[in-house]
Amino acid sequence: MSGVSRDQDVDIDLGQLVRAVWARRLRILTITLVGAGVAFAGAKIMSPQYRSETRILIEPRAPAFASTQQVNDAGAGPLMDELNIASQVQLLQSADLLKKVINDLKLYNLPEFDDAANGSAMSSILVKLHLKKNPMENPPEERVIDAFVERLQVYQVPGSRVIGISFTSKDPKLAAAIPNAMANVYLSTQSGAKLDSNSEATRWLEPEIESLRRKVSEAEKKVAEYRTSHGLLQTNGTTTFPAQQLNDISAELTRVRGDKANAEARAQAVRNALSSGEASDTLPDIMSSQAIQRLKGTESGLQSQVSDLQTSLLNSHPRLKSLRAQLADIRGQIRQETQKILASIENEAKVADLRASELERQKDTVQANSARAGEDEVGLNALEREATAQRQLLETYLVRYREAASRADSNSSPADARIVSKAIEPVDPYFPKVVPIVVVAAVATLILSAIVTMLAELFSGRALRPIDASAETIETETGAEKKIGPQAAPVVAVRSPARASMLAVVAEEEDAIDEAAAQVPEDDNEFSVASVADYLTGSRAPLAIAISPTGDDGSAATVLLTRILADAGRRVVLIDMTGSGHPTELMAEDQGAPGVTDLLCGEAAFGDTIHSDRLSDAHLIPQGRSDVRHAMRGVDRLALLLDALASAYDLVVVECGAADVAGVSRLTRSRDVEIILSLPQLEETVFVTLMTEFQAAGYERVVLMSDGEAAEQRLGQAA
Repeated sequence: MSGVSRDQDVDIDLGQLVRAVWARRLRILTITLVGAGVAFAGAKIMSPQYRSETRILIEPRAPAFASTQQVNDAGAGPLMDELNIASQVQLLQSADLLKKVINDLKLYNLPEFDDAANGSAMSSILVKLHLKKNPMENPPEERVIDAFVERLQVYQVPGSRVIGISFTSKDPKLAAAIPNAMANVYLSTQSGAKLDSNSEATRWLEPEIESLRRKVSEAEKKVAEYRTSHGLLQTNGTTTFPAQQLNDISAELTRVRGDKANAEARAQAVRNALSSGEASDTLPDIMSSQAIQRLKGTESGLQSQVSDLQTSLLNSHPRLKSLRAQLADIRGQIRQETQKILASIENEAKVADLRASELERQKDTVQANSARAGEDEVGLNALEREATAQRQLLETYLVRYREAASRADSNSSPADARIVSKAIEPVDPYFPKVVPIVVVAAVATLILSAIVTMLAELFSGRALRPIDASAETIETETGAEKKIGPQAAPVVAVRSPARASMLAVVAEEEDAIDEAAAQVPEDDNEFSVASVADYLTGSRAPLAIAISPTGDDGSAATVLLTRILADAGRRVVLIDMTGSGHPTELMAEDQGAPGVTDLLCGEAAFGDTIHSDRLSDAHLIPQGRSDVRHAMRGVDRLALLLDALASAYDLVVVECGAADVAGVSRLTRSRDVEIILSLPQLEETVFVTLMTEFQAAGYERVVLMSDGEAAEQRLGQAA
């Protein structure tokens, strides 16, 4: 029997649970060994299952005798993507492929693949109770396929183009033979599909090629007939005869015109020389004449004789006269010969002019014929394009036909896959694994035995211990003891390190007070402002909400608390949220300075509302000059203000006056704040009521500050 009564609160004795398990260790160990033995026997009784695996790599493959170009073309094709690999996985699990493997290996004769024919008694009972479908209703072939699929696993190896085929069987030879057979059937099926595709392509291309040959022949015949009928005979393979003739005439005309201009220039040069009486020895046409050259030689000899005789004979000498007469005759012959040369050059110019005129006429005629030939070439080009297109298509079909015909052999169309790992006969069974099963069973039995033992201790009550409840007392200012009832809220008692400790009372809200600890104060200042200041310094709280139920005397204590914290070196700001504005009167130099109400009404900037305390380093946000009720409409924005101040100051103190829990909750977003109850004279009823309310609202840290008279005295002395 447990020593715990029904009305007592209890707790779990963890030490008793451990001791109970240790006391029954032999029993637990025995049960564990029995469980391990049962697992070992069961693992040995089970029929061993063997598993083996074959792996196939999916990749494009070309025949061994393929040309380099064909291999490059095959390698340039798109690689298998995830969807293609998944499709091949489904193909390996297709019913046709499975039936092929089953028939090849004659698996329908093995009892392993038709367990329904030798059903167990339990299976028969379940069938009779209509809890299981009768497997004999299915055809034998379907039962074999179902058993085959249950033992088969086909999957894609992650991150690769490899497909694994694993099979589980009671026979290790069969476990290795079936994956290999499936891989062979798959490769044969893929290769056969390629052969069928090539055969189908050959059958389709043969009539198409014959038809294209007739079309090409007809198209080329039409081109030849059209070319003959329109006189579009080709000269060098690309140019027609009229075009070539026009080119030749144009070239000859250009040459003749050049000869004509050259002859006219030569004739003009000879005329100028004759008309001016200048020597014509420098003209090419004159100097190239053999007659002129002979006459010039004779003239030179006569002139030499005349010059020699003039030195010894008089000018009237008959010999000189005779030589001069011969010299004049020779010069006359030279002029006559020059006239002949000029006439010859002029004749050349006339002949060139006549030749040019004739070529111009021929050119006009041939040009007209070439224009007509150009119009005829439009139709010829259309016929040639048609013939070229038919010829190219025929050549393409012939190439593909030869490729398809060359792959008619089974060795010429390998499957786009190959076996990279064949299944081998396994030596060790895949299931059951005796050692892991025994270990897991032993550990599970050990844990369950320990749990059952601890539950038995809990249900028997031996692992439960009672919690003693005692009244908690506090000592008031007069030293009398007062009992705090079961509904009291938890109090956080603080003390200064240099002063006496404060009272701590902890109470449960839903039940009664289960456990409390009371400490008797050592002097009368344990709830002093200095003690609270020391507590806040140690807690490093970013926000403190001061509640003054009795009015301005409590607010005065809050002002003193703020100044003590500032003198201790902490950056602290006080926000006056009271109705009377008493903190503003005590701290502000200008009673009309903008404050929190002006900020909430939007009539003052945030920086303009922060002022210095006139007697310390603390800062103050006064009450302000705006209407309080209008400002309270934006009180929800005050939480943002507090967050901003908390990031700039070590502590933000908000003096709320005689506020309630609902008003305080609107100021804070979380419950991680310090609540200061500023009671100048400790009134237990008010204190307990406020503590209970804040506890119900979720505030865990509540600090009592009761030193109002000392606060008033110190503020008066400072003023």
